Amino acid sequence: MKPPLIKAADIDRTDTWQRYRKGLCDSCHASCCTLPVEVRLNDLIRLGLVDEFERAEPLRLIARRLQKSGEVERFNHGTEVFTLSRMANNDCLYLDPVSRRCTVYARRPDTCRNHPQVGPRPGFCPYRPAV
Repeated sequence: MKPPLIKAADIDRTDTWQRYRKGLCDSCHASCCTLPVEVRLNDLIRLGLVDEFERAEPLRLIARRLQKSGEVERFNHGTEVFTLSRMANNDCLYLDPVSRRCTVYARRPDTCRNHPQVGPRPGFCPYRPAV
């Protein structure tokens, strides 16, 4: 017997997102990996984009360097949150385009580790079936 079909979510309309359940990621097209990823300094260190010795530097200087290298799109001075850059198709820089799997899974940012418990609609994800 075939499993029931799940309607694809519109990533921009959280009311179409699916309630998360274990195993849902196994058949997904990695839609969450097209959402903006907000990170903090500890995440950048874990990713290897910032050296532990740079921790004492002003965040604006770190942000400027990472923006020039194309790894960070924005930096919010008030919240001290960086937004990672994405590819032209909105995929995360670390998403493998063929397998649709994270290439830095063991070092992924806290935002990714905690999805979908945190995000635009906690407990829900923008599920799109893998093709």
